[in-house]
Amino acid sequence: MKEGMKEGQEKMKDQIQGVKGKIEEVKNEVQRKTEEVEGKVKRYIDEVEDKVQGKIEEVEEKVQVKIGDLEKRLSEHEDRPINLPANPELTYSRPLDGQTSWTVFKTQFEVVSSANGWNNRVKASQLVASLLGTAV
Repeated sequence: MKEGMKEGQEKMKDQIQGVKGKIEEVKNEVQRKTEEVEGKVKRYIDEVEDKVQGKIEEVEEKVQVKIGDLEKRLSEHEDRPINLPANPELTYSRPLDGQTSWTVFKTQFEVVSSANGWNNRVKASQLVASLLGTAV
């Protein structure tokens, strides 16, 4: 009977060792798969980061071009003198008195500014002067 128990214990030990071996195999396989997935995720993240960085650089380039264009336009406007023609027949815009509709005033103002050849700076100052008073 002792011998039977010993045999049973040996079988159980062998089975336990077999199960431990299987557990180790599964553990190693899980570790390998985890590392494989981590590698794929890292490569994907690097790829996405590269694409995002490329897009950022592209946008920065476009913004710099736009800034350059705006600076150029601004310097052109700053350097250009306001040349008012020596025309004694200048037409003046009437001030917005609150009784004339904005649409009518705007149309009249545009006609006058066009007839006088005003640039944007002159238009702006004339518009401000026209709006001073009761309409403001």
